[in-house]
Amino acid sequence: MGKGWKSKLPEALWAYRRAYKIPIGMTPYQLVYGKTCHLPVLLEFKSHWAIKRWNMDLQSAGIKRQIQLAELDEWRQKVFHSSKLYKEHTKRSHDKRIKIKQFRAGDKVLLFNSRIRLFGHGKLRSKWEGPYIVLDAADHGAVTLQDDDGNTFKVKCQRLKVFLEQEMPELEEVDVFELSKI
Repeated sequence: MGKGWKSKLPEALWAYRRAYKIPIGMTPYQLVYGKTCHLPVLLEFKSHWAIKRWNMDLQSAGIKRQIQLAELDEWRQKVFHSSKLYKEHTKRSHDKRIKIKQFRAGDKVLLFNSRIRLFGHGKLRSKWEGPYIVLDAADHGAVTLQDDDGNTFKVKCQRLKVFLEQEMPELEEVDVFELSKI
């Protein structure tokens, strides 16, 4: 990105403040100033129009400004409500995808290591570490684990999956002498 980012900051802020935000239902500029944002070209035309129709009656201008401030408060209340509904909807859709996992003391589990890709250990390396033994599982999702060295630590149950051990079949003893006759 380089060192020239500081010179681009005002344009980036202007673009952000003019962009329509779904959670609040309007632009941040509109929320702060109570009116839509216009480009400088439009402002030049509007300023010419405003000079022609300039109202010098200060009392009526004050009443108009009080009405505008009241409208702005109503907008802010609407934005607060809209934002709250948006956050509730987002939480519901997120919670729908979460699978409820329950572990008991003594279970063997694998722990997901999300940082493994940052250090370039290779594509084929497993992101699951373990197995670890579950010591305690709380109702709210915290699970206490113990590793092979006896160290204990807590993690969220969403980062765990059950470790399924494969039982090794017992090998039959084969007489080498009989195989050489064949």
